Amino acid sequence: MTAADGRTDTGGGTAGGRPRTGSGAGGGGAAANDTVAAVVRQWRAVRPDIDTGPMEIIGRINRCAALLQQAEDAPLRRVGLSRPEFDVLGTLRRTGHELTPGEIARETFSSGAAVTKRLKQLTERGLVERRGDARDRRVAHVRLTDAGRELVDGILPEQLSYESAVLSGLDGEGQGELAGLLGELLVQLEGRLGVPRG
Repeated sequence: MTAADGRTDTGGGTAGGRPRTGSGAGGGGAAANDTVAAVVRQWRAVRPDIDTGPMEIIGRINRCAALLQQAEDAPLRRVGLSRPEFDVLGTLRRTGHELTPGEIARETFSSGAAVTKRLKQLTERGLVERRGDARDRRVAHVRLTDAGRELVDGILPEQLSYESAVLSGLDGEGQGELAGLLGELLVQLEGRLGVPRG
């Protein structure tokens, strides 16, 4: 997965040892001059025997994710929220009921320790509140406060508008095609990893 952040995997593992398919550096024959295309050309120069096709897809997904994380989310930053914190709030809002920290961890694909830290910060800000389970003291139930619900409802339209601007370089058809392909990949990956889908 060398192309994601500029680091190289000297083992060439992303290629999987398969023979080259002859696809262009832009993937699917498209002319591309992005950073991943440059990395692919370098690999082909030193290892012309390997198929770099997987790198052209996975590398671009990883690179896009890294750039989006670096850019952060302007509306969220304005209200002092990180994307993981907003994911916790959004999860509680869209499910519409209390959740345990473990359920939040599964919904947000996060570790228990990370969720605990986020809940502590959100509780201190008065955006969520916890209550103990009457039958099991080890279990906590988390819900949005009125302030948390108002914040999510207020920021969501602005956040979606920001994300639309990020994707504005693709027309509606291109966005739909990309969403469909990513959806197919996600279903396959979740199936392999045993991730439950709602």
